[in-house]
Amino acid sequence: MSETRLLRIALTPGEPAGIGPDLTLSLASPPADVELCILASRDLLEARAALLGAPLNLAAGVVKTGLPARVRVIEVPGCRNTRPGVPDPANAPYVLACLDRSMDGLAAGEFDAMVTGPVQKSAINAAGIAFTGYTEYLAERAGSGAPVMLLVAGELRVALATTHLPLKDVSATLTAASLEHTLRCLHTTLKAEFGLVAPRIAVCGLNPHAGEGGYLGREEIEVIAPVIERLRREGLNLEGPVSADTAFTAARRASVDAYLSMFHDQGLPVLKAMGFGHAVNVTLGLPFIRTSVDHGTALELAGSGRADAGSLTAAVDLATKMARLRRGGNA
Repeated sequence: MSETRLLRIALTPGEPAGIGPDLTLSLASPPADVELCILASRDLLEARAALLGAPLNLAAGVVKTGLPARVRVIEVPGCRNTRPGVPDPANAPYVLACLDRSMDGLAAGEFDAMVTGPVQKSAINAAGIAFTGYTEYLAERAGSGAPVMLLVAGELRVALATTHLPLKDVSATLTAASLEHTLRCLHTTLKAEFGLVAPRIAVCGLNPHAGEGGYLGREEIEVIAPVIERLRREGLNLEGPVSADTAFTAARRASVDAYLSMFHDQGLPVLKAMGFGHAVNVTLGLPFIRTSVDHGTALELAGSGRADAGSLTAAVDLATKMARLRRGGNA
């Protein structure tokens, strides 16, 4: 790994009234080659830390009024209400300012990756700001093409061909062009940022039993299989279309590096059942590395000291590994 400087991971805690600040304060000191940069209001962090009884105690053994080496707060002003549990639409510009500051730093080479805590979409929209979600916001601001959602829980990786759509709209949205884009993006990321030389990808069918030879739907025959075959000829290691009801058996999981699910609730229930609390959301197709937690703001837990930081810790760890590989070192 290059010795020019430490890897810098930007962390945005997300919704001020949610558990993001709590989780941020509970993170341990980062690895020796990493500087963790928390982009947030210091007043927010200090207020939440005082409520939790551990003022800025970001690592065990550190003087409670100080920050450990390699963890620093970069001030983002504008947080108007630090009260947990009650989202305030007036904080919507602040939440987005944290994201913008992170992206500006990534574009300038200040940071190597970003990690995001959970946001409250309803509060942002209530402020009159159209906000579908992190993925769409980051992709639009970065000027990148269609992003791809990948969930990771240990060695289980599940990407999505379509994301937040009503089930009735999935078939029309699933085109050969979109499927090819998603598979290429997934293949490239698995090689470059997960260190897999020849990633093995299992592609789920859309219909029960992968269409049962056309009797239960023709999307596999007309869209999915032709794309798989075309990319196989280019050297991509693809399997499918496979029947989703048996795709995630232990034997098959042992033989593949990642899955592509056709819709949100096809593969993610399996991944979250197996890994909820330590799963990570990764956005592919952006010009930078972005990971996030696999859960929401949990307003009822904010400030209680009962929030579990497992997913945020995993998100920071995965962003670090991906940044090391992108830099050219070992994960």
